[in-house]
Amino acid sequence: MPLYKSISVNSQTTVKIWKIEESYDDLLRPLDLKPNSLERVLGMKSELHQRGFLSVRHLLRRFGYTDQDLFYDDNGKPHLRDGKHISITHSFTFSGVIVSDKEVGIDIEMQRHKISIIAKKFVDYEFNYLTINAEDYIRKLTVIWGVKESLYKLFATPGMLFREHFLVIPFMLDDGETVAWIDYRDKKYRYNTAFIEFEGFTCAYVIP
Repeated sequence: MPLYKSISVNSQTTVKIWKIEESYDDLLRPLDLKPNSLERVLGMKSELHQRGFLSVRHLLRRFGYTDQDLFYDDNGKPHLRDGKHISITHSFTFSGVIVSDKEVGIDIEMQRHKISIIAKKFVDYEFNYLTINAEDYIRKLTVIWGVKESLYKLFATPGMLFREHFLVIPFMLDDGETVAWIDYRDKKYRYNTAFIEFEGFTCAYVIP
């Protein structure tokens, strides 16, 4: 089973990433899914999404949890029954889970040129330090999206907008980390975030 990477963020926080190479049947066979989870996966039209969903359950097992330990609130945010905090992501052939004693968020994205087409929908302040013609433009855009998506997952608050409410301060790709701010309803929140790149993908997560 291909656990691709495990990152000890700090003593209370761990990230695990899975490279999805198994077939749907091989992923499903060892799992004990709740009835609603099985119904959900069987209802997915894409096998890629099915395999992503199942690979997350394998990551749960690596943390010592089962599908029965995971539930979702009304905003679609995942929770663990023991009270620890969790965030989940999957994109094409990779999935990721972060578990911590504090609120967390994680996102994995494939680095694709199409992100430049939608950049104006999620980037505002960050255009001040992005150079459109630079070789690293797509990679930096992907980091910015991943950081903002991670923060959105952490807050899980309807009405938040990436462009208006989230800000990522300047960073270099070699840094592997940056600071992000949320300015929402007259309150400001500061977060340390980190990111890694692998095989044409970017994983970003919030550091509690």
